[in-house]
Amino acid sequence: MSDWLHNLPVPWMALVIFGFTFLLAAAIFAAVAMIATEERAKSLKAISPGMLPVLGIIFGLFVAFTAAQVWGDSDRASAAVSREASALRSAVLLAAGLPAEQEGRLRGLVRDYIGQAATVEWPMMAHQAISLKETPPALAEALQLVVTMTPQGRGQETVQREIIAALQQALDARRQRIIVSLAAVNSVKWWCLYLQAACALLAIGLVHCDNRLGGAIAMGLFATGVATSVLLIAAHDRPFAGQVSIHPEPLLQIMPDATARN
Repeated sequence: MSDWLHNLPVPWMALVIFGFTFLLAAAIFAAVAMIATEERAKSLKAISPGMLPVLGIIFGLFVAFTAAQVWGDSDRASAAVSREASALRSAVLLAAGLPAEQEGRLRGLVRDYIGQAATVEWPMMAHQAISLKETPPALAEALQLVVTMTPQGRGQETVQREIIAALQQALDARRQRIIVSLAAVNSVKWWCLYLQAACALLAIGLVHCDNRLGGAIAMGLFATGVATSVLLIAAHDRPFAGQVSIHPEPLLQIMPDATARN
């Protein structure tokens, strides 16, 4: 699905998805009504109602497999952001063991990195326009600052080693969230999902071709279930896009500590 739909508020997204699904159901209902003349009604009624559970189960499996991917991506994205925030927090706390000048510089660089991540990277991830080719300058400078530091005593050696490990962990977590931000349900899966739904709607219409009211009610109920499933998946399809998305709060929460000694 396109960016404009994913970035809609949930009520507007629901309106679009339900509208399209009901329009599809209405078109199938109208087509069945046109072909189900008196001469053809008997032939159409010969279609076994036993097809309906099979088609419904297949559609349910499509939804389950697609939803499993979406939930997995969302969990990985949330874990990556939390791990990144935890690593940066550790680096900020460990900076207290450095000389005052280097401590202040490191805290400032972490603060700059978090600000860039929240204001620049998050909107880019929402539009899947970010790349792993670019290394964040502030975090790279922070890592270089600690690596080139000359420790005074074993205590600072330990602090240096731990800060380097924390910054490397933050870089790895950033890579993970960027990779997850590029994941989405591809167009083939969406087409297959709606094609299976259309087949089930057509089967419902044909089985109830001699009872227009019953057929309309049955198709309306199934279309509601289809639209609800699609809305649930679409709202969570891209972990960093839309109203239901992962925000940079875990990173922003450590910013007040970036310039002061704890």
